[in-house]
Amino acid sequence: MFESGHQKINWVKSFMKVVNSLKAEYENEKPFSGTNVAMSIHLEAKTAYLSIILKELGANVFITGSNPLTTQPDVAGALSEFGINVFAEKTLDESVYWKNIDRVLESKPNIIIDDGADLGIRYLENTDFNPQNLWGICEETTTGVKRYKSLYNRNKLPVPVILVNDSHMKYLFDNRYGTGQSTWDGIIRSTNTTVTGKNVVVGGYGWCGRGIAMRAKGLGANVIVTEVDPIKSIEAVMDGFRVMKMDDAAKIGDIFVTATGDIDIITEKHFRVMKEGALLANSGHFDVEVKVADLERIKSSKKEVKPGIEEYTVDGKKLYLLGKGRLVNLVNGDGHPIEIMDLSFSLQLEAAKYLKDNRNSKELFIKPVPEEIDKKIAGIKLETLGINIDSLSEEQIKYLNS
Repeated sequence: MFESGHQKINWVKSFMKVVNSLKAEYENEKPFSGTNVAMSIHLEAKTAYLSIILKELGANVFITGSNPLTTQPDVAGALSEFGINVFAEKTLDESVYWKNIDRVLESKPNIIIDDGADLGIRYLENTDFNPQNLWGICEETTTGVKRYKSLYNRNKLPVPVILVNDSHMKYLFDNRYGTGQSTWDGIIRSTNTTVTGKNVVVGGYGWCGRGIAMRAKGLGANVIVTEVDPIKSIEAVMDGFRVMKMDDAAKIGDIFVTATGDIDIITEKHFRVMKEGALLANSGHFDVEVKVADLERIKSSKKEVKPGIEEYTVDGKKLYLLGKGRLVNLVNGDGHPIEIMDLSFSLQLEAAKYLKDNRNSKELFIKPVPEEIDKKIAGIKLETLGINIDSLSEEQIKYLNS
Protein backbone atom coordinates (compact mmCIF):
# COMPACT_ATOMS: atom_id res chain seq x y z
CA MET A 1 0.00 0.00 0.00
CA PHE A 2 2.85 2.38 0.82
CA GLU A 3 5.07 1.36 -2.09
CA SER A 4 7.11 4.58 -2.22
CA GLY A 5 7.83 4.29 1.50
CA HIS A 6 9.07 0.72 1.07
CA GLN A 7 11.22 1.83 -1.86
CA LYS A 8 12.85 4.55 0.23
CA ILE A 9 13.58 2.16 3.11
CA ASN A 10 15.00 -0.46 0.74
CA TRP A 11 17.20 2.18 -0.88
CA VAL A 12 18.84 3.32 2.38
CA LYS A 13 19.29 -0.27 3.55
CA SER A 14 22.01 -0.88 0.96
CA PHE A 15 24.06 2.14 2.07
CA MET A 16 23.86 1.78 5.86
CA LYS A 17 26.79 -0.61 6.03
CA VAL A 18 27.88 0.14 9.59
CA VAL A 19 24.38 -0.44 10.97
CA ASN A 20 24.20 -3.64 8.94
CA SER A 21 27.51 -4.76 10.42
CA LEU A 22 26.18 -4.22 13.95
CA LYS A 23 23.03 -6.13 13.06
CA ALA A 24 25.13 -9.09 11.92
CA GLU A 25 27.19 -8.90 15.12
CA TYR A 26 24.15 -8.96 17.42
CA GLU A 27 21.47 -10.88 15.52
CA ASN A 28 22.03 -14.15 17.38
CA GLU A 29 22.27 -12.45 20.78
CA LYS A 30 19.12 -10.31 20.30
CA PRO A 31 20.33 -7.85 22.98
CA PHE A 32 17.08 -5.85 23.09
CA SER A 33 14.74 -8.77 23.73
CA GLY A 34 11.86 -7.63 25.94
CA THR A 35 13.01 -4.00 25.86
CA ASN A 36 10.58 -1.17 25.12
CA VAL A 37 12.36 1.42 23.00
CA ALA A 38 10.64 4.75 22.38
CA MET A 39 11.96 6.86 19.51
CA SER A 40 11.41 10.48 18.52
CA ILE A 41 13.56 11.26 15.49
CA HIS A 42 12.69 12.87 12.15
CA LEU A 43 10.69 10.07 10.62
CA GLU A 44 12.14 9.41 7.20
CA ALA A 45 13.76 6.36 5.62
CA LYS A 46 17.05 6.26 7.60
CA THR A 47 15.19 6.53 10.91
CA ALA A 48 12.74 3.89 9.78
CA TYR A 49 15.56 1.48 9.01
CA LEU A 50 17.11 2.01 12.45
CA SER A 51 13.78 1.16 14.08
CA ILE A 52 13.51 -1.99 11.94
CA ILE A 53 16.99 -3.11 13.05
CA LEU A 54 16.09 -2.51 16.70
CA LYS A 55 12.98 -4.66 16.25
CA GLU A 56 15.00 -7.39 14.55
CA LEU A 57 17.34 -7.33 17.55
CA GLY A 58 14.41 -7.98 19.89
CA ALA A 59 13.08 -4.54 20.85
CA ASN A 60 9.45 -3.50 21.07
CA VAL A 61 9.68 -0.23 19.13
CA PHE A 62 7.35 2.76 19.48
CA ILE A 63 8.14 5.69 17.23
CA THR A 64 7.03 9.22 16.42
CA GLY A 65 8.57 12.17 14.59
CA SER A 66 10.61 14.86 16.33
CA ASN A 67 9.19 17.71 14.27
CA PRO A 68 5.61 18.28 13.05
CA LEU A 69 6.64 18.83 9.43
CA THR A 70 9.49 16.36 8.89
CA THR A 71 7.53 13.10 9.00
CA GLN A 72 7.26 11.47 5.57
CA PRO A 73 3.77 9.89 5.46
CA ASP A 74 4.69 7.16 2.97
CA VAL A 75 7.63 6.07 5.12
CA ALA A 76 5.54 6.13 8.30
CA GLY A 77 2.89 4.02 6.61
CA ALA A 78 5.40 1.52 5.26
CA LEU A 79 7.08 1.26 8.65
CA SER A 80 3.84 0.24 10.33
CA GLU A 81 3.75 -2.75 7.97
CA PHE A 82 7.01 -3.98 9.53
CA GLY A 83 5.28 -4.38 12.88
CA ILE A 84 6.60 -1.13 14.32
CA ASN A 85 4.23 0.89 16.53
CA VAL A 86 4.08 4.16 14.58
CA PHE A 87 2.41 7.30 15.90
CA ALA A 88 3.41 10.06 13.51
CA GLU A 89 1.82 12.46 11.07
CA LYS A 90 3.01 15.35 8.97
CA THR A 91 0.95 18.17 10.38
CA LEU A 92 0.74 21.88 11.06
CA ASP A 93 -1.25 21.13 14.22
CA GLU A 94 1.19 20.99 17.14
CA SER A 95 -1.49 19.47 19.37
CA VAL A 96 -1.43 16.40 17.08
CA TYR A 97 2.35 16.30 17.38
CA TRP A 98 2.18 16.26 21.20
CA LYS A 99 -0.63 13.71 21.16
CA ASN A 100 1.64 11.35 19.21
CA ILE A 101 4.49 11.98 21.67
CA ASP A 102 2.17 10.98 24.50
CA ARG A 103 0.99 7.85 22.69
CA VAL A 104 4.59 6.69 22.34
CA LEU A 105 5.24 7.33 26.02
CA GLU A 106 2.27 5.16 26.99
CA SER A 107 4.54 2.22 26.10
CA LYS A 108 6.42 2.88 29.39
CA PRO A 109 9.79 2.82 27.64
CA ASN A 110 12.98 1.37 29.06
CA ILE A 111 15.11 3.37 26.62
CA ILE A 112 14.35 6.65 24.85
CA ILE A 113 16.13 7.58 21.62
CA ASP A 114 15.53 11.29 21.30
CA ASP A 115 16.16 14.13 18.85
CA GLY A 116 15.63 17.54 20.42
CA ALA A 117 14.58 16.23 23.87
CA ASP A 118 10.81 16.60 23.42
CA LEU A 119 10.15 12.92 24.14
CA GLY A 120 12.42 12.58 27.15
CA ILE A 121 11.45 15.83 28.83
CA ARG A 122 7.77 15.10 28.26
CA TYR A 123 8.33 11.77 30.03
CA LEU A 124 10.22 13.31 32.94
CA GLU A 125 7.60 16.04 33.41
CA ASN A 126 4.72 13.56 33.55
CA THR A 127 4.16 12.50 37.14
CA ASP A 128 2.16 9.45 35.99
CA PHE A 129 5.38 7.82 34.78
CA ASN A 130 7.83 6.06 37.07
CA PRO A 131 11.43 7.10 36.27
CA GLN A 132 12.59 3.68 37.49
CA ASN A 133 11.08 2.11 34.34
CA LEU A 134 13.43 4.23 32.25
CA TRP A 135 17.04 3.01 32.08
CA GLY A 136 18.24 6.06 30.16
CA ILE A 137 18.05 8.40 27.19
CA CYS A 138 20.16 8.71 24.02
CA GLU A 139 20.10 12.26 22.60
CA GLU A 140 20.80 12.93 18.93
CA THR A 141 21.14 16.68 18.44
CA THR A 142 22.71 19.88 19.79
CA THR A 143 19.45 21.44 20.93
CA GLY A 144 18.48 18.34 22.90
CA VAL A 145 21.92 18.20 24.52
CA LYS A 146 21.49 21.76 25.76
CA ARG A 147 18.09 20.95 27.22
CA TYR A 148 19.28 17.83 29.05
CA LYS A 149 22.37 19.61 30.35
CA SER A 150 20.12 22.33 31.73
CA LEU A 151 18.10 19.72 33.64
CA TYR A 152 21.27 18.03 34.88
CA ASN A 153 22.77 21.31 36.11
CA ARG A 154 19.58 21.97 38.08
CA ASN A 155 19.61 18.45 39.58
CA LYS A 156 16.40 17.60 37.73
CA LEU A 157 17.65 14.72 35.59
CA PRO A 158 16.87 11.43 37.37
CA VAL A 159 18.14 9.06 34.63
CA PRO A 160 21.41 8.63 32.69
CA VAL A 161 21.70 10.43 29.36
CA ILE A 162 24.16 9.55 26.60
CA LEU A 163 24.91 12.64 24.54
CA VAL A 164 25.27 10.94 21.18
CA ASN A 165 25.54 14.37 19.57
CA ASP A 166 28.70 15.16 21.54
CA SER A 167 30.48 12.00 20.40
CA HIS A 168 33.29 12.44 17.87
CA MET A 169 31.78 10.11 15.29
CA LYS A 170 28.61 12.17 15.41
CA TYR A 171 29.39 15.88 15.49
CA LEU A 172 32.51 15.75 13.32
CA PHE A 173 30.54 14.13 10.51
CA ASP A 174 26.76 14.46 11.01
CA ASN A 175 26.76 18.10 12.13
CA ARG A 176 29.40 19.25 9.68
CA TYR A 177 29.11 17.14 6.52
CA GLY A 178 25.52 16.00 7.01
CA THR A 179 24.02 19.41 7.78
CA GLY A 180 26.31 21.06 5.25
CA GLN A 181 25.15 18.93 2.33
CA SER A 182 21.51 18.40 3.28
CA THR A 183 20.85 22.08 3.97
CA TRP A 184 21.87 22.99 0.45
CA ASP A 185 20.01 19.97 -0.93
CA GLY A 186 16.82 21.37 0.61
CA ILE A 187 17.41 24.96 -0.52
CA ILE A 188 18.44 24.12 -4.08
CA ARG A 189 15.80 21.43 -4.58
CA SER A 190 12.94 23.73 -3.57
CA THR A 191 14.14 26.99 -5.18
CA ASN A 192 15.97 25.67 -8.27
CA THR A 193 18.15 28.78 -8.13
CA THR A 194 21.90 29.32 -8.23
CA VAL A 195 24.14 29.75 -5.21
CA THR A 196 27.30 30.74 -7.05
CA GLY A 197 28.13 34.45 -6.88
CA LYS A 198 25.53 35.20 -4.22
CA ASN A 199 26.04 36.52 -0.72
CA VAL A 200 25.20 33.68 1.69
CA VAL A 201 24.80 34.65 5.34
CA VAL A 202 25.30 31.81 7.83
CA GLY A 203 24.03 32.50 11.34
CA GLY A 204 26.27 30.61 13.78
CA TYR A 205 29.65 28.92 13.32
CA GLY A 206 29.29 25.77 15.36
CA TRP A 207 29.83 22.44 13.65
CA CYS A 208 26.58 22.78 11.66
CA GLY A 209 27.39 26.35 10.64
CA ARG A 210 30.89 25.29 9.60
CA GLY A 211 29.43 22.65 7.30
CA ILE A 212 26.87 25.01 5.78
CA ALA A 213 29.51 27.68 5.16
CA MET A 214 31.98 25.18 3.71
CA ARG A 215 29.45 23.79 1.25
CA ALA A 216 28.28 27.30 0.27
CA LYS A 217 31.89 28.23 -0.47
CA GLY A 218 32.20 25.09 -2.60
CA LEU A 219 29.12 26.17 -4.56
CA GLY A 220 30.79 29.49 -5.35
CA ALA A 221 29.04 31.73 -2.84
CA ASN A 222 30.47 34.76 -1.08
CA VAL A 223 30.03 33.57 2.51
CA ILE A 224 29.37 35.84 5.48
CA VAL A 225 29.29 34.45 9.02
CA THR A 226 27.56 36.02 12.01
CA GLU A 227 28.62 34.90 15.50
CA VAL A 228 28.61 35.90 19.18
CA ASP A 229 31.64 33.80 20.18
CA PRO A 230 34.95 35.63 19.56
CA ILE A 231 36.94 32.40 19.17
CA LYS A 232 34.55 30.93 16.59
CA SER A 233 34.55 34.30 14.83
CA ILE A 234 38.33 34.26 14.46
CA GLU A 235 38.12 30.68 13.23
CA ALA A 236 35.61 31.73 10.56
CA VAL A 237 37.90 34.55 9.47
CA MET A 238 40.87 32.18 9.18
CA ASP A 239 38.69 29.73 7.25
CA GLY A 240 38.31 32.47 4.65
CA PHE A 241 34.90 33.93 5.50
CA ARG A 242 33.75 37.47 6.18
CA VAL A 243 32.45 38.00 9.71
CA MET A 244 30.06 40.79 10.71
CA LYS A 245 26.95 41.56 12.73
CA MET A 246 23.61 40.32 11.42
CA ASP A 247 22.48 43.97 11.36
CA ASP A 248 25.07 44.60 8.62
CA ALA A 249 24.78 41.24 6.86
CA ALA A 250 21.00 41.64 6.54
CA LYS A 251 21.50 44.53 4.10
CA ILE A 252 23.61 42.58 1.62
CA GLY A 253 22.60 38.92 1.95
CA ASP A 254 20.86 36.99 -0.82
CA ILE A 255 20.42 33.72 1.08
CA PHE A 256 20.23 33.44 4.88
CA VAL A 257 20.70 30.18 6.79
CA THR A 258 20.51 29.98 10.59
CA ALA A 259 22.13 27.20 12.62
CA THR A 260 22.51 28.42 16.20
CA GLY A 261 19.93 26.61 18.36
CA ASP A 262 18.86 29.98 19.80
CA ILE A 263 15.94 32.35 19.31
CA ASP A 264 15.65 35.63 17.38
CA ILE A 265 18.66 35.37 15.06
CA ILE A 266 16.80 37.13 12.23
CA THR A 267 14.04 39.51 13.36
CA GLU A 268 11.92 42.46 12.23
CA LYS A 269 14.82 44.93 12.04
CA HIS A 270 16.62 42.58 9.69
CA PHE A 271 13.60 41.83 7.49
CA ARG A 272 13.02 45.55 6.93
CA VAL A 273 16.50 46.17 5.48
CA MET A 274 16.80 43.03 3.36
CA LYS A 275 17.12 43.03 -0.41
CA GLU A 276 14.25 42.16 -2.73
CA GLY A 277 14.00 38.39 -3.15
CA ALA A 278 16.07 37.33 -0.15
CA LEU A 279 15.73 33.65 0.77
CA LEU A 280 15.29 32.72 4.45
CA ALA A 281 16.13 29.22 5.66
CA ASN A 282 16.77 27.55 9.01
CA SER A 283 18.79 24.46 9.87
CA GLY A 284 18.42 24.75 13.66
CA HIS A 285 16.15 22.28 15.44
CA PHE A 286 13.22 24.61 16.21
CA ASP A 287 11.43 27.25 14.13
CA VAL A 288 12.55 30.13 16.35
CA GLU A 289 15.75 31.33 14.72
CA VAL A 290 14.10 33.12 11.80
CA LYS A 291 11.42 34.95 13.77
CA VAL A 292 8.35 34.01 11.76
CA ALA A 293 6.06 35.83 14.21
CA ASP A 294 7.69 39.12 13.16
CA LEU A 295 7.22 38.28 9.49
CA GLU A 296 3.55 37.54 10.10
CA ARG A 297 3.06 40.80 11.99
CA ILE A 298 4.76 43.18 9.55
CA LYS A 299 3.75 41.57 6.23
CA SER A 300 1.38 43.31 3.86
CA SER A 301 0.68 40.05 2.03
CA LYS A 302 1.61 36.38 2.11
CA LYS A 303 1.14 33.46 -0.26
CA GLU A 304 2.60 30.03 -0.97
CA VAL A 305 4.33 30.36 -4.31
CA LYS A 306 5.26 26.66 -4.51
CA PRO A 307 5.47 23.77 -2.06
CA GLY A 308 7.89 24.65 0.71
CA ILE A 309 8.21 28.34 -0.18
CA GLU A 310 6.10 31.22 1.17
CA GLU A 311 6.33 34.74 -0.20
CA TYR A 312 6.04 37.57 2.33
CA THR A 313 5.74 41.17 1.18
CA VAL A 314 7.41 43.51 3.68
CA ASP A 315 7.73 47.24 2.98
CA GLY A 316 7.04 46.55 -0.68
CA LYS A 317 9.76 43.89 -0.96
CA LYS A 318 9.29 40.17 -1.46
CA LEU A 319 11.04 37.84 1.00
CA TYR A 320 10.87 34.07 0.67
CA LEU A 321 10.62 31.78 3.72
CA LEU A 322 11.56 28.14 3.14
CA GLY A 323 9.97 25.26 5.02
CA LYS A 324 7.98 27.58 7.32
CA GLY A 325 11.20 28.33 9.17
CA ARG A 326 11.62 24.71 10.25
CA LEU A 327 14.48 22.39 9.32
CA VAL A 328 14.97 23.16 5.65
CA ASN A 329 16.99 20.00 5.03
CA LEU A 330 14.05 17.82 6.09
CA VAL A 331 10.97 19.90 5.28
CA ASN A 332 12.30 20.72 1.80
CA GLY A 333 14.54 17.67 1.38
CA ASP A 334 15.31 14.15 2.58
CA GLY A 335 17.64 15.06 5.43
CA HIS A 336 21.25 14.04 5.88
CA PRO A 337 22.95 11.71 3.40
CA ILE A 338 22.50 8.01 4.14
CA GLU A 339 26.15 7.26 4.86
CA ILE A 340 26.29 10.10 7.40
CA MET A 341 23.20 8.88 9.27
CA ASP A 342 24.67 5.38 9.15
CA LEU A 343 27.37 6.64 11.53
CA SER A 344 24.96 8.52 13.81
CA PHE A 345 22.46 5.68 14.04
CA SER A 346 25.21 3.14 14.67
CA LEU A 347 26.14 5.26 17.69
CA GLN A 348 22.48 5.33 18.76
CA LEU A 349 22.29 1.54 18.51
CA GLU A 350 25.44 1.07 20.57
CA ALA A 351 24.37 3.74 23.09
CA ALA A 352 21.02 2.02 23.61
CA LYS A 353 22.78 -1.30 24.15
CA TYR A 354 25.15 0.38 26.64
CA LEU A 355 22.19 1.68 28.65
CA LYS A 356 20.60 -1.77 28.71
CA ASP A 357 23.84 -3.52 29.68
CA ASN A 358 24.39 -1.03 32.52
CA ARG A 359 20.77 -0.72 33.64
CA ASN A 360 21.49 -2.03 37.13
CA SER A 361 24.21 0.52 37.78
CA LYS A 362 23.35 3.31 40.21
CA GLU A 363 25.58 5.77 38.37
CA LEU A 364 23.81 8.92 37.18
CA PHE A 365 25.67 10.46 34.25
CA ILE A 366 25.36 12.73 31.27
CA LYS A 367 28.16 12.06 28.78
CA PRO A 368 29.01 11.19 25.16
CA VAL A 369 29.27 7.54 24.17
CA PRO A 370 32.29 5.82 25.75
CA GLU A 371 35.47 6.23 23.74
CA GLU A 372 35.65 2.54 22.88
CA ILE A 373 32.25 2.78 21.15
CA ASP A 374 33.33 5.86 19.18
CA LYS A 375 36.46 4.05 17.99
CA LYS A 376 34.55 0.85 17.26
CA ILE A 377 32.20 2.69 14.89
CA ALA A 378 35.15 4.45 13.25
CA GLY A 379 36.89 1.11 12.77
CA ILE A 380 33.84 -0.51 11.19
CA LYS A 381 33.43 2.47 8.86
CA LEU A 382 37.05 2.15 7.71
CA GLU A 383 36.49 -1.56 7.04
CA THR A 384 33.45 -0.80 4.88
CA LEU A 385 35.62 1.63 2.89
CA GLY A 386 38.37 -0.96 2.46
CA ILE A 387 40.86 1.25 4.29
CA ASN A 388 43.62 -0.05 6.56
CA ILE A 389 45.53 2.22 8.94
CA ASP A 390 48.73 1.93 10.94
CA SER A 391 48.90 0.98 14.61
CA LEU A 392 51.45 1.96 17.23
CA SER A 393 54.23 -0.45 18.16
CA GLU A 394 54.98 -1.21 21.80
CA GLU A 395 58.07 0.99 21.51
CA GLN A 396 56.03 3.89 20.14
CA ILE A 397 53.45 3.57 22.91
CA LYS A 398 56.22 3.46 25.52
CA TYR A 399 57.84 6.57 24.01
CA LEU A 400 54.58 8.57 23.94
CA ASN A 401 53.91 7.70 27.58
CA SER A 402 57.43 8.43 28.76
